[in-house]
Amino acid sequence: MSMSHLYGTDGADGVEMESFEVSDWDLQNEFNPHRQRHRQTKEEATYGVWAERDSDEERPSFGGKRSRDYSAPVSFVSAGLRKAAAEEQSDEDSEEDEKPGKQEEIPKEFVPKKLKTGGNFKPSQKGFVGGTKSFVDFGSWERHTKGIGQKLLQKMGYVPGRGLGKNAQGIINPIEAKQRKGKGAVGAYGSERTPQSLQDFPVVDSEEEAEEEFQKELSQWRKDPNGGKKKPKYSYKTVEELKAKGRINKKLAAPQKELSQVKVIDMTGREQKVYYSYSQISHKHNIPDDSPQQPLGKDSKPQGFALPELEHNLQLLIDITEQEIIQNDRQLQYERDMVINLSHEIQKMSEVLSHEEKAISNLSKVLDMVEECERRMQPGCENPLTLDECAKIFETLQDKYYEEYRMSDRVDLAVAIVFPLMKDYFKNWDPLKDCSYGTEIIAKWKSLLENDQLLSHSGQDLSTDAFHRLMWEIWMPYVRNIVARWQPRNCGSMVDFLDSWVNVVPVWILDNILDQLIFPKLQKEVESWNPLTDTVPIHSWIHPWLPLMQARLEPLYSPIRNKLANALQKWHPSDSSAKLILQPWKDVFTPGSWEAFMVKNIVPKLGMCLNELIINPHQQHMDAFYWVIDWEGMISVSSLVGLLEKHFFPKWLQVLCSWLSNSPNYEEITKWYLGWKSMFSDQVLAHPSIKDKFNEALDIMNRAVSSSVGGYMQPGARENIAYLTHTERRKDFQYEAMQERREAENMAQRGIGMAASSVPMNFKDLIQTKAEEHNIVFMPVIGKRHEGKQLYTFGRIVIYIDRGVVFVQGEKTWVPTSLQSLIDMAK
Repeated sequence: MSMSHLYGTDGADGVEMESFEVSDWDLQNEFNPHRQRHRQTKEEATYGVWAERDSDEERPSFGGKRSRDYSAPVSFVSAGLRKAAAEEQSDEDSEEDEKPGKQEEIPKEFVPKKLKTGGNFKPSQKGFVGGTKSFVDFGSWERHTKGIGQKLLQKMGYVPGRGLGKNAQGIINPIEAKQRKGKGAVGAYGSERTPQSLQDFPVVDSEEEAEEEFQKELSQWRKDPNGGKKKPKYSYKTVEELKAKGRINKKLAAPQKELSQVKVIDMTGREQKVYYSYSQISHKHNIPDDSPQQPLGKDSKPQGFALPELEHNLQLLIDITEQEIIQNDRQLQYERDMVINLSHEIQKMSEVLSHEEKAISNLSKVLDMVEECERRMQPGCENPLTLDECAKIFETLQDKYYEEYRMSDRVDLAVAIVFPLMKDYFKNWDPLKDCSYGTEIIAKWKSLLENDQLLSHSGQDLSTDAFHRLMWEIWMPYVRNIVARWQPRNCGSMVDFLDSWVNVVPVWILDNILDQLIFPKLQKEVESWNPLTDTVPIHSWIHPWLPLMQARLEPLYSPIRNKLANALQKWHPSDSSAKLILQPWKDVFTPGSWEAFMVKNIVPKLGMCLNELIINPHQQHMDAFYWVIDWEGMISVSSLVGLLEKHFFPKWLQVLCSWLSNSPNYEEITKWYLGWKSMFSDQVLAHPSIKDKFNEALDIMNRAVSSSVGGYMQPGARENIAYLTHTERRKDFQYEAMQERREAENMAQRGIGMAASSVPMNFKDLIQTKAEEHNIVFMPVIGKRHEGKQLYTFGRIVIYIDRGVVFVQGEKTWVPTSLQSLIDMAK
């Protein structure tokens, strides 16, 4: 390629020089900002700066404003040195002479293009004139320029020695060129990859694959050595493949089957054609066409075998055969499945048959045993059937033939066989004389005849339960007869009889006996009872029935209380027989009814007795006091305390005051005080009211000894009274502490086995638990405090708790008290 458009030539020595004249092209494009940019041609893209250019179309650009340094080495990778025109022409002629004869037949599209290089390139040269540049020399041409390219790259983050890109993934060294052996096209001499490209791009197609692809394309333009005849390719299908295809087609879904039967009209051809499935469209070209055959051309050869109808028919036969094979395979699979199903059915039916045969055998044996029982029950039989033997037969039926025994009608069987034997067994039985007679045999028949699946126990079960029917029809008549002749005051024999049969008799039959037979007799006897004339106490023949009848006796308690109240109208506390009669009923009556009975009939009598009591320190008669104190366990503590406060302590304190005002002997007063206090039980003394009365007596004695009114004072009296006061009050506090400790121990014992949350954790929880036990309201008073302590209402009493001590609000101050005293005050 000539460079004359860039360099001017001197006619003398042929030296090329750059021309700096301003041409018309420069003037035209300098003042045209919308000038068209030169578009690179395909040849320029292939050969770069060595492509042939028209000097009139292009204007070479200059590297900068400074003049070019021609002494600097070439800064681009050259394709070689330019040769002289004569040498280039001679080389081209020699190459044309050396071409083989077969290359002429190859079309021009596949002939490798000649590489246009400079005339100074020599084939024997192994490198370039400039040599291979290392990285250190990369971009060395910028030392002759301003280095704008390097500066721009550095501003964009480029680091010398690293590749381009965000992650420095670009290559570091410039692209290397590999010299070809000749002037053939790209790839004509094998792979042209350099070590650098192999390192940067290791994953490429193998050379063998590229060579095969090239030879394949090349063979399309060569003559076939076999003369154009190609061997036909045959495809073979085995029976197994056809079976597999049929199984796959069989799994076709229902919507796909419907689509396969859609009517399709084909109007793509010369005539309209109708298909009945989409699959037939794929075979439409296999059907021979009726159009006339086209005449053969000059170069075309006649076909040796052209029978489209025969080909179509053969294809139809093949398809039909395939479908028959698939259909036969499906039929065979169906038959095999049917054989397996029938084998399972045979196995099931054989099991059912064996089970039925076993059931028939067992039923026949059961029938033989029942017939044997009926035969032995005949009147003239030599070996009559007994109740024990019959029980053994029924046990055998239940153990060996349980299913048949459970499914059979046990009621009718027992009525026919067992009932006559049971009547004969109990015909001479007297329940009151021999109460346990027959319990063992009846218990055995209960396990044999009672229906386990029976959910209710009533008279309606007689038709479904043989044992209930047996007890109601055979055993119950004997009980009715004996109860009709029984006297209620002689209750021991009847109670023992029912106790021995309570676990054997059905529940509803026992309820019937107690409600319909026993209770009416007891009610009638209570109505005729007179507590004033009858010598036998009523509790002796009523209380034995409590374990059996329990709440059934409640209707009898009201008439009993009324009769006892009438009998107590003329009673005096000196008569102790009333206590003997009433004491057994304390735990029988409810607490409310018992307390009401005592308050109405006993407490007024005791109050009258205390009013008659005369307190005389010199000659004291204690009979009336003993009569009252003897009822302490019968009446409540609060009732007894009320009697003492109203009828005893006023007189007692009055006597004490009068005694102290007449120059008494304080030793005698002390003994008198301690003697009266010892007459009361600890439970009565622990009551706050009684405690207050005795403390009041001590205060009176202290005031008497500390007063200076009297002219004469017994020596040591003041100290004795002070010591007595201190001792008594210490005893009170010790007793209260012991009571609280005992209550805490009782709470701990009751708490065993209960949840931990239910055990009181502090004194407040203990008070709350006690309040719940005695049905007392215990709750805080909202917004009320005393010395920073929360106030509570315990019943009608206001209290507060400080360090495990309960303080009760008195008239002027807060008084510490025990828990039991607090409960008594709240009641």
